[in-house]
Amino acid sequence: MGDVAMTVPVLIALTKQYPELKITVLTRKFFSPMFITLPNVDVYEADVKGRHKGAFGLWKLYRELRKLKIDAVADLHNVLRSKVLKRYFKYGKIPVQQIDKGRPEKKALTKSTSKVFKLLKTTHQRYIDVFQELGFSINLSKDSVLPKETLSEDALKIIGSDSKKWIGIAPFAAFEGKTYPLELMEEVITSLNNTDKYKIFLFGGGSLQEQKLEVLDSKFNNCLSMVGKLSFSDELALISNLDIMLSMDSGNAHLAAMYGIPVITIWGVTHPYAGFYPFGQDMDNALCADREKFPLIPTSVYGNKMPEGYEMAMRTILPETIVNKLQLVLDKV
Repeated sequence: MGDVAMTVPVLIALTKQYPELKITVLTRKFFSPMFITLPNVDVYEADVKGRHKGAFGLWKLYRELRKLKIDAVADLHNVLRSKVLKRYFKYGKIPVQQIDKGRPEKKALTKSTSKVFKLLKTTHQRYIDVFQELGFSINLSKDSVLPKETLSEDALKIIGSDSKKWIGIAPFAAFEGKTYPLELMEEVITSLNNTDKYKIFLFGGGSLQEQKLEVLDSKFNNCLSMVGKLSFSDELALISNLDIMLSMDSGNAHLAAMYGIPVITIWGVTHPYAGFYPFGQDMDNALCADREKFPLIPTSVYGNKMPEGYEMAMRTILPETIVNKLQLVLDKV
């Protein structure tokens, strides 16, 4: 989801600078609300678990896309499925440009020995490079964000309305090495809740996360778990109305960033230098684990590799540090 969300600022800039372009985004149907307000942008569903499954399904998908009279393809994913589609498009003499994911430099950044610790090209820039190869130069400015959305009546019945500042917290990530310990996050929430100045919305997904967040919901009077309560469209609308988002190195950081919401990110065994920093955010808003104590960070690009002892890395980021950063940024909002 984060990779898809990171395309949005680039497409906003592209459609502003080339209003004559007609763009079709090939992605899962679930992600379509991200693109619904973009001019000249449609979403075509990739049903990779149904009619577009496997090589024959991708051939069927290619035949469907050919009917749209596509002139060129920008592959911003560069995975096995898109490589198969690339072959089909090239067979049909339709030009394709694929993203360079920078695998060699990312490998050097995450090595356990002879690590090359340096800031790599952002994913947003890698997307821009693809369009550059197709002949479309893009000037990506910080105002390439989506406007605030209006909350639906159904959402307002659940959320309510008040004069408090709204804080979103997304405390989970795909891997343990990217997830702040929940008992420490509870300390953060306790401090914020006790001020009685903030309304705290908890974001996550899946039954296990839902159970954990419902426990927090029940403990704090200013805290509300949103798991399973809103459609994805309504959840995006809520995110667009936040004053700030606190997130791991995960998709919710990018969802908030595509609306220009200030985002505080917490980094464990991954690091912003790999290029996945949320769009338009001040680098000071990244709270990173102590590399002096854990010098192998980043241990991987996605957080799926955690050396022995590195499960303690996140604990070098103190709850009071997080609360202070949130309040510092909120004072400027």
